[in-house]
Amino acid sequence: MDALRGSDEFRFLVTLCRAAFTGDALDEPSPELDWSVLTQLAQFHRVQGLAWNALKSSGIEADALAADAQSIVTTNLQIAAESRALRSSFDHAGIDLLFVKGLTLGALAYRNPMLKMGWDIDVLIDASKLADAASVLQSKGYRLIEPDASNDLETWHRRRKESVWRRGELYVELHTRLADNPTLIPMIDIRSPRREVEVTSGIALPTLAADELFAYLCVHGASSAWFRLKWITDFAALIHARSPSEIEQLYQRSQELGTYRTADQALLLADALFGSLNGSDLKPRLLRDRSNRVLRNAAMRQVISSKEPTEAPLGTWRIHWTQLLIKPGLAFKAGEVFRQVRDAVV
Repeated sequence: MDALRGSDEFRFLVTLCRAAFTGDALDEPSPELDWSVLTQLAQFHRVQGLAWNALKSSGIEADALAADAQSIVTTNLQIAAESRALRSSFDHAGIDLLFVKGLTLGALAYRNPMLKMGWDIDVLIDASKLADAASVLQSKGYRLIEPDASNDLETWHRRRKESVWRRGELYVELHTRLADNPTLIPMIDIRSPRREVEVTSGIALPTLAADELFAYLCVHGASSAWFRLKWITDFAALIHARSPSEIEQLYQRSQELGTYRTADQALLLADALFGSLNGSDLKPRLLRDRSNRVLRNAAMRQVISSKEPTEAPLGTWRIHWTQLLIKPGLAFKAGEVFRQVRDAVV
C-alpha cells in the first residue's frame, strides 16, 4: 500500500476529514503544503465544510474554504426545510418514504452535520407508488430531468434504481430500489427497519436502521469505486464510535443482507485511510481474499487520482471492472456485464 498514499495535500485532507468526526486536534501542517492544491482537492472531493471545520477548530487559518463552508450550511438548511415539506406532501398522498444518505447520514455521523456537503434529496419509495410520487413532485413544481421525455418512467425504473427531478436549485433523486444491480441488498426496501433522525432543530426525518444503512453505504460506494473522499469519510465517520465487535456484527449482518464483497472493500478502504479496523481481527480475515485486496487497491487508486472518471477516454473502466468482482460467481458477472452494456446504450 506504500505506493497508494497520494500527495502530501491529499494525505493532509484525509487528516482534516478524520478530525471532522473524531474531534482530534491537528498537528501544525507542513510549511511545504500547497494550500491552493489542498483547496482544489477539498472542492473536488466535496469535503470543504469538513476541512474548514477541522482547520478552524484547531486555530488554523482557513479563509480559502470559509465561503464554501457557509454555502454548504445554507444549502443544507434549504434541503432540510424542503425535506420536511416533501415528507408532509408524501404523507398526505399516502406514500411511505425513507430519506437515504444526505442530512440523515450527516446527523448520524458528524459533530456538525450541516457541514457535510449535499446537493440533492435522496428518497426511497415502493415501486408500486412511482406514479403517485411523480404526481406529488410535479404538483410541487419539480420537473423530470433523468430520464428525458422520450423514456417511459415506469420502464426506466424497472431498469434503473432512480430518476432525477429538479425545481430551481433543488434536486430529488427518487429511488425505487437502492442498488444498480437488483441482486445486491435485495431485502433492503421501504419496509426495512427504520429510525427517525433529527437533522436540525425541529426537523426529524425517517431513514434506514443501523444494519441496513451500513449495508446500503457499502453498495453505494462500490458502485463508483469510492472515487470521492466524501463517501468513504461518511462511511468511516458512521462506524467510528463502534467497537471492533460491533463492526463485526455490522459486517456479518451486511452479508446476510447481500452486500458480498462491497462491505469488504468499504471496510478495508476505510481502514487504509482512517484506521477504521484498528484493534479488529476482521482485517486479516478480509485480506485473505485476493479479490478483496484488488478491490481495496482499485478504490485507493480511484480516490487518490482525484479526477472525474468521465474526464478521460475510458476513464470509468476501473469502476466497471471492479463491479464484476463484488459478488462471486459467473452468473453475477454475466448479469452485471449485460446490465452495464444495456444501461450504456439505453
